[in-house]
Amino acid sequence: MIVLGGSSRQGLLALRGALDGQLKGASSAECTALSADLLKALAAIASSAGLRRALTDPARDHDSKLVLINDLFGKEINAKALALLGTAAASRWSSSGEIADALEQIAVEAEATAANLDGAIDRVEDELFTFSRLLVAHNDLRLALNDRADSADRKRSLVESIFAGKVSPSTLRLIEAVIAGLRGRSIEATLSAYAHAVSARRNQLVAVVRTAVALTPAQIATLAASLTKQVGQPVHINSEIDPSVLGGIEVRFADEIIDGTISNRLAEASRALAV
Repeated sequence: MIVLGGSSRQGLLALRGALDGQLKGASSAECTALSADLLKALAAIASSAGLRRALTDPARDHDSKLVLINDLFGKEINAKALALLGTAAASRWSSSGEIADALEQIAVEAEATAANLDGAIDRVEDELFTFSRLLVAHNDLRLALNDRADSADRKRSLVESIFAGKVSPSTLRLIEAVIAGLRGRSIEATLSAYAHAVSARRNQLVAVVRTAVALTPAQIATLAASLTKQVGQPVHINSEIDPSVLGGIEVRFADEIIDGTISNRLAEASRALAV
């Protein structure tokens, strides 16, 4: 799980909002392609302190940052990834290194979205956890993948020999990205960051619906279809019954709440009368 400073938290929120826009209506393959392009850009940004400073320097105007991004990546990555890099460069960061952490987060979330579209996001979470348990149980595997003297290609071949055909395509891509993107961290720490990013995306795609009475299966299906259309990808609904809401409905996506309950409207009216 990444821990960001105050300004960087706002930067990550802006990036995740921009990611939602870029992923809306995208196919699974397009989500994977966006993730791959973001990881490609991340590798370059993470390896260059000077580039990170150039992209995060608040004294540098945004247009010059966009020129730099296009000069470096314009021929290497797609337009959606370029736009997200532009969003990152427009944000303020508590430290230059945190732009890399945030880009890693949304790259993993893009692949998690591909898994969600394939109906496999729960499987990906389970398989990443299983991989973490394997690292604990098999010290030789953990040492081999943590070995900085060994090449990323050899590590990738080792992982493919163990997991290819046994895990979902998204899981295999994420494990390979973990190996290629240690950035000075242990494989355990990197895998933990990736697993938290997948969980964050999964939580964002689960709507907790609170009503006074139980919704019928047909109502849940209709609501799920409506939310899926708004979000642009499949949404799973968890329903809660709470008589205190009186009527109406509250929908919660992770930290975002859409409150249309009668109790909320009465509370708002009471506050207005008290002014």
